[in-house]
Amino acid sequence: MAAAVYPRLVRALPMSRSSITSLAISVFPGPPQRQLHHALIPHGKGGRSSVSGVVATVFGATGYLGRYVVNHLGRMGSQVIIPYRCDTYDTMHLRPMGDLGQIIFLEWNGRNKDSIQRAVEHSNVVINLVGRDWETKNFDFEDVFVKIPQTIAQVSKDAGVERFIHISHLNADIKSSSRYLRNKAVGEKEVRDAFPEAIIIKPSDIFGREDRFLNYFANMRWFGGVPLISLGKKTVKQPVYVVDVAKGIVNAIKEPDARGKTFAFVGPNRYLLFDLVQYVFGVAHRPFLPYPLPHFAYQLVARLFETSPFEPWTTRDKVERVHVTDMTLPHLPGLEDLGIQATPLETKAIEVLRRHRTYRWLSSEIEDVKPAKTVNI
Repeated sequence: MAAAVYPRLVRALPMSRSSITSLAISVFPGPPQRQLHHALIPHGKGGRSSVSGVVATVFGATGYLGRYVVNHLGRMGSQVIIPYRCDTYDTMHLRPMGDLGQIIFLEWNGRNKDSIQRAVEHSNVVINLVGRDWETKNFDFEDVFVKIPQTIAQVSKDAGVERFIHISHLNADIKSSSRYLRNKAVGEKEVRDAFPEAIIIKPSDIFGREDRFLNYFANMRWFGGVPLISLGKKTVKQPVYVVDVAKGIVNAIKEPDARGKTFAFVGPNRYLLFDLVQYVFGVAHRPFLPYPLPHFAYQLVARLFETSPFEPWTTRDKVERVHVTDMTLPHLPGLEDLGIQATPLETKAIEVLRRHRTYRWLSSEIEDVKPAKTVNI
């Protein structure tokens, strides 16, 4: 009797993926679980117009790293939910990154659990890219790097999210002189406590188009020289390319053994800060005039920039971060473990720094610039 009823029931219903899923759940009841959405069922040949089976909520997608992550998710056919707090015009560049209807925008409030719940309730992947280079009267580093990530992780865990990816920093350390890095370290612990299977990614300073790393140093020329503490000869940096970081995040979603692990994303080469900045000015074809600036004097100058009502060029905390030597964490898996070959800075620096050249040197080849000296790891 039942066998005769079910076929008639199937023929009576419209044969969409959602109706088939609903029918399967109603006919074959099982233990309580999240309703299976058709966007979670992979199909197609792969690519933008296929369905990858990934429905990802990307917090902080409107930021620098976020646009690369959304682009990689969209091009493989993922549905991406983008919570935003900014003006809708500031999200326009993200709209073409996925197929029609695959990029979904949703207003949210980091202090409102209900808005976070609404953003993650249909997702099987949640990525936290929320970050800020400077503190404001509304959001300090503790809010941005500790409280909000902890809330997102807890809500995601309660909602049954399968994969949670949290972006920290390579130099996150509770004993750091930088308040930014101290709160990054606390945020890692809070996320791990709330979501033990979370994937934590610790990238070094990220470079790429529109970055706040190479462009930051190139803009120092407006000060009549390049102020560096100890001339930058006591600081070692190992920057990583933004596209490599975005690919690593997407590959971590696919990697079955990545759950609960912490990854360190770094570039292939380490440089003295002095040599790195010298190379930046060489590529930009600008005169490199470094001069040592005492720590207290640099902090005083940064304090003046903090009084700006707009985005400050530098802050006291950024001065600390810039002059912190990048850690070496050989015990942690990295880009290679996710199938990615790290891109050398020398091959991509021209993309970032050509805009800093004068017209005379605009078309000059990068081969004319001597590569920066590297430091052994």
